[in-house]
Amino acid sequence: MGSQNILSDILITFPRETCSDYYFATQKEWLETNGIGGFASSTIIGANVRRYHGLLVASLKPPTHRFVLLSKLEENISINGKTYEFSTNQYPFIIYPEGHKNIERFEYDVYPRFIYRFNDTIIEKSVIMLHGENSTIIRYRVIKSEPTVTLTVRPLCAFRDYHSLSHENSALNHNIHKSKNGFSIHPYLDLPAIHMVQNTGQIDPKFFWYKNSEYRKEQERGLEFAEDVFSPVLLNAQLCAGESLDIVVTTDEKRLETPPSAIGHLFDKEILRRVELVRTMPLKHKLAKSLALAADSFIVQKQDNAHTVIAGYHWFSDWGRDTMISLTGLTLSCGKYDIAKSILRTFSNYISEGMLPNRFPDLDESPEYNNVDGTLWYFIAIYNYLDYTKDLEFVRNELYVKLKDIIDWHLRGTRYHIKMDSDGLLFAGEDGVQLTWMDAKVGDWVVTPRTGKPVEINALWYNALCIMRELAKQLNHPQDSESFAVLAEKTKQSFNEQFWNADKSCLYDFINGTFKNEDIRPNQIFAVSLPFEILDKEKQKDIISVVQRELLTCCGLRSLSALNDQFIGTYSGDPYHRDGAYHQGTVWPWLIGAYLEAYLKVHEYSSESKMYSEKIVRQFEQQLTDGGIGTVSEIVDGSEPHLPKGCISQAWSVAEILRILEILEKN
Repeated sequence: MGSQNILSDILITFPRETCSDYYFATQKEWLETNGIGGFASSTIIGANVRRYHGLLVASLKPPTHRFVLLSKLEENISINGKTYEFSTNQYPFIIYPEGHKNIERFEYDVYPRFIYRFNDTIIEKSVIMLHGENSTIIRYRVIKSEPTVTLTVRPLCAFRDYHSLSHENSALNHNIHKSKNGFSIHPYLDLPAIHMVQNTGQIDPKFFWYKNSEYRKEQERGLEFAEDVFSPVLLNAQLCAGESLDIVVTTDEKRLETPPSAIGHLFDKEILRRVELVRTMPLKHKLAKSLALAADSFIVQKQDNAHTVIAGYHWFSDWGRDTMISLTGLTLSCGKYDIAKSILRTFSNYISEGMLPNRFPDLDESPEYNNVDGTLWYFIAIYNYLDYTKDLEFVRNELYVKLKDIIDWHLRGTRYHIKMDSDGLLFAGEDGVQLTWMDAKVGDWVVTPRTGKPVEINALWYNALCIMRELAKQLNHPQDSESFAVLAEKTKQSFNEQFWNADKSCLYDFINGTFKNEDIRPNQIFAVSLPFEILDKEKQKDIISVVQRELLTCCGLRSLSALNDQFIGTYSGDPYHRDGAYHQGTVWPWLIGAYLEAYLKVHEYSSESKMYSEKIVRQFEQQLTDGGIGTVSEIVDGSEPHLPKGCISQAWSVAEILRILEILEKN
């Protein structure tokens, strides 16, 4: 199949009518990534509405230490003496310029393109990041024009941590250093210089500040939303039909040696890399092909070349829990077995007191270990890796002893009172600490406290014991295998005795002493979906019915039943209100994986159950044109119309859809 056919199958287009509506268009965001934690991102009209938007958000210590260096480019074009605008910005009480009204359409397949029409002149602007380096190429190509046009481009720079905002200051060094092929600026000594290389045109040093740019999304989130950015130079280029202005913006000084004529080759090479990702995606479903690039965007290399997973863009780093949940869909379902192995090895090096890190902070702090489930998901990820690869030697040589040590720590007790109780169930938690995936916390307020014995944690604990039983058997450790079998059976018996809520025909969400929480939450679905069954078939069917009736939406599962008095249907407002809604009814797309796997298992992969599952998965095609273009968001409002919220692109959301598509293809 030719590359054009491949790309036409996954092409997403927004017409002039969408682009000319500022409010609607700024709900649609594109994302470019570079495989080391850096990214470029904005809206389909090029108007930045987040502090995280920028054309070069560089990862200075891959995959973290991310800084917005180049915020955007301000552009206009002169045709027969008349000037037209490309750019769109929000300032206090005004949108200026209004370049979005000149956009004919926006296109995205494996990279974003803006097609502008100025009467009979058509210009295509493209943005692409180079894999493995903090470099962005911006291309302006004259598709159609009778006269020669003059394109003027002004870089707008921020040079600040991507969580913060910049303001006019006197500490900035605005000198530029010209070279044979471009120029460099080094505004602050504690940040790297950036270098710009262009294939044509003239550089005119003209420095000034653009003040009070407003970011609407930050205003909606109850955060500081006004920023000053600076511009060091003006670029001018004369272009005829068929010609282009190509600009490389990079932290790599060696790129100054790139011949101007070679920029186009770099651009084309990166496109071919992406087309190949789509072409070689082993899953045949159109949705899987559409998500191939999104899946690749989360897999990044650290400075030591080890692999890890970015949990979500724009603001997450690599998290242990998210990585282990995402590993199967992002790597194994996509045929990337070596990367899966690298990730498992990477995290094995950070095991401490029988625990995997919850997250690696953006700056130089130590890893945080405040989670109970990430470690248990590690067992599931290893089990799946072994199922796909049969690589028992890797488990024997590098993992088994570490896994056994994890179990030992959980038996005798580790951080945060995580310890197997005398009944075989796993207890976890202490006041003021959130350890499960429902981890929202505002100040000292833990929004969904689940101290005690959470239902999914104990389903995972049972599965970890069963996996160890099977590994010990395969590795010829019969005494270990028998020991794990005894522990697993004890856990299973207590789970059935204590977690079943006969009045509601489902499972309690968590148990703490004599208290049993009856909230209908999605956590119970893992007692059905995980590999080793802990409940009988009738109870599994009952759980499916309850989850389907009270939690299922077109975009995933609600985190709390809409019938609960504590249900919050809209995720919005300042951090206090957003975190208060995070797990109180907000829909999580990633949970659709566990739900559909459970549904298929209970219905023994019947043709009817597969048709039902296929119908639900196809509904996610709509999400590829909402929020993050070509990807799936972190969360969705619990109430209709189920608007995407949170991160525009989330690893486990994409991974679980791919995993389910593979299950449907295999069965």
